[in-house]
Amino acid sequence: MKEFTVYGSGCCNCDNTKNLIRQEAERMGVPVEVKEVTDTAEIMAAGIMSTPGVALNGEIVHVGSVPTPAQVRAWLQG
Repeated sequence: MKEFTVYGSGCCNCDNTKNLIRQEAERMGVPVEVKEVTDTAEIMAAGIMSTPGVALNGEIVHVGSVPTPAQVRAWLQG
C-alpha cells in the first residue's frame, strides 16, 4: 500500500489533489492511504513552503500546485 500525505490548509487545491490521487489509484487498482496535514507548524516542519504539498511514503514528491494526472500515475506505478 502506498501512503500519501497532502500538506495544505484544506483549500480547494488540496481537496483536488487528494481526490486526484484517490481517483487515479482506484482506476489503476493500487491500494492507497491518503492523509491530510493542515497544521501550519507541521507543514513548515516538512519543508513545504507552497501548498499543496504531496509526500509519498514520507518523501516529498511535489509542492506548490495540484499535480497532473500523469504525475500521480507515475507515483502509483513506481
